[in-house]
Amino acid sequence: MGQDGGFGVGEIDTSRPHPARIYDYLLGGKDNYEVDRRAGDELAAAAPEVRMGLRANRAFLRRAVRYVVSRGVRQILDIGTGLPTSPNVHEIAHELAPDVRVAYVDNDPIVAPHANALLSSSGATSVVPGDVRDPQAVMNHPEVRRAIDFDRPVALLLVAVLHFLTDVEKPAQAVAALRDALPAGSFLVLSHATGDFADRSAAQAVYHKATATLNLRSRAEVEAFFDGFELVEPGLAQVPFWHPDAPPPPRSAEIGFYGGVARKTG
Repeated sequence: MGQDGGFGVGEIDTSRPHPARIYDYLLGGKDNYEVDRRAGDELAAAAPEVRMGLRANRAFLRRAVRYVVSRGVRQILDIGTGLPTSPNVHEIAHELAPDVRVAYVDNDPIVAPHANALLSSSGATSVVPGDVRDPQAVMNHPEVRRAIDFDRPVALLLVAVLHFLTDVEKPAQAVAALRDALPAGSFLVLSHATGDFADRSAAQAVYHKATATLNLRSRAEVEAFFDGFELVEPGLAQVPFWHPDAPPPPRSAEIGFYGGVARKTG
């Protein structure tokens, strides 16, 4: 990232796979490079349910966004948004409430131009270069401040992003800093990869060559990120089983993603 908080074109690293572009490829997107496609194929070979898991994670995101908007939230801060996959967060939210404002934040320089091209017609959205490892910079970014009023309830989205942070990078402290900036009535929407249901060391090895490692965490470790929030029913669950709006597909019990939504009450 440049000193001005923006990205230069030359800073897009095409020599190593990037998690956002691997996800884009596995979800059927076009915004990826050969290095990302190779990594995605290796990942699918190492963890055959990965495509199903990513689709289930996206479906969880859609249901969670509808949940928080139905509870009156009109501001969403989506950190680690990844490459735009339709329906996007603002599209889901606007189906219920056209006045919802969304700030998208990601540290991959390829995300901003693609997202801006899709969002240019919407004045209720901002696309911001930023990193969850520097929560203060995210919250202080003028484009975030343009979209988000931290005196009013906010839905903070950390969907499939914290597992790319090692413990040394202090993900719990980052979440706590973001939590402390949110007023009562705000929500945290979070999903995280786990190895609780299968040995995923081969999948982790794929990310050793990427720009971020894959750090699987147990149920208890993921639940700890919700400290200071009150989990809504059914609590932390495998993503297909959080408020399903249709029968979960076969083999859903194999999906290694936890997801939950929690409210800040004080």
